Amino acid sequence: MKIKEGFMLREIVDTWVVVPLGERVVEFNGIMTLSETGALLWKEIEKGKDIDSLVVSITSEYEIDEETALKDTLEFVSKIESHGLLVQ
Repeated sequence: MKIKEGFMLREIVDTWVVVPLGERVVEFNGIMTLSETGALLWKEIEKGKDIDSLVVSITSEYEIDEETALKDTLEFVSKIESHGLLVQ
């Protein structure tokens, strides 16, 4: 799984935002704000990580149990997938 080309993650005044670039501006029409955890997941997805690796990243970074990390990761992936931001 990877993020589609044409989207950039940037931190602006302590807020993480996903910004469309070029032709993606017309498709996406806006920006998406992410939490710190969402930004971590985004960066890992950019590297092509799978769900299991994403869960490991979250549990390594934060004090969270694996079950909650999996639930939150699946929710995040579903959200960005529904916005058409993923390439399988």
